Amino acid sequence: MKLGAQMSAAGGVWKAFGRAEQAECETTMVYTKSNRQWKAKPLDEKSIAKFKTEAEKYRGKIDPLVVHAAYLINIASPKPELWEKSRDALRDELDRAEQLGLELVVLHPGSHMGEGEEAGLARIAKALREVTADTAGYQTRVCLELMAGQGTNLGAKFEHLAYLLNEVDAPDRMGVCFDTCHVFAAGYDFRSAENYAAMIAELDNTIGLEQIKVFHFNDSKHELGSLRDRHEHIGEGFIGAEGFAHFVNDPRWKDHPAVLETPKKIKGDDRDEFAIDKMNLDRLRALIQ
Repeated sequence: MKLGAQMSAAGGVWKAFGRAEQAECETTMVYTKSNRQWKAKPLDEKSIAKFKTEAEKYRGKIDPLVVHAAYLINIASPKPELWEKSRDALRDELDRAEQLGLELVVLHPGSHMGEGEEAGLARIAKALREVTADTAGYQTRVCLELMAGQGTNLGAKFEHLAYLLNEVDAPDRMGVCFDTCHVFAAGYDFRSAENYAAMIAELDNTIGLEQIKVFHFNDSKHELGSLRDRHEHIGEGFIGAEGFAHFVNDPRWKDHPAVLETPKKIKGDDRDEFAIDKMNLDRLRALIQ
């Protein structure tokens, strides 16, 4: 696998490469704008050129660079104004990724806000159909993230994403992001070899392994099936090191990017965030046989 960590794009998206290099990443993930604001200054030609120069410099070393869409986006919302705003914001995320030459855009499917799974999933599918149609010809791919099931968030069941992929029916423009903490919190156990095999079989039978395009590697602060999205350092949570060993040694994932979203700081530890990321990456690499 290509192992890396999420990096800040402060000062320019192109700066993520140098930061990723400090943590000894082989891939990385960024936000191309603030993840907690609706609008952002458009990417100008100078910024795009700088980014492409850095991307070429690091090609094969830190590659691919994955984009995470803003947290504010909720294309499952029953509120028409928020739904439209979210749909347009997702389209903007794809525009920005396309300008930078990036393929993978990770998206939280959304929250039905009390209106029920069926209605929420239908709204997500509608937004995705519209956005992919509006961006026909783009290389960008929306990777729906498997979620923990906290609150009214959708995407905690494999069947949710299978439904959406089928309803959107744009195989060249869609995919799935597998988050270990989220999937574990949602109730799927993969800690033992037997449970990993069973989970992978279920994943293949519902979503299809070919749909998995990127991983988020995070241990979990809470137990199996907790429905709580709280990330922990690798090997220090309820998943444990063995759970990650199954993924990093599975040849089916050898070319897939896997990005840490683990905490950047440790209480009482004065190491910087790059050293903390490297610690977690080293733990993953030590599991490779």
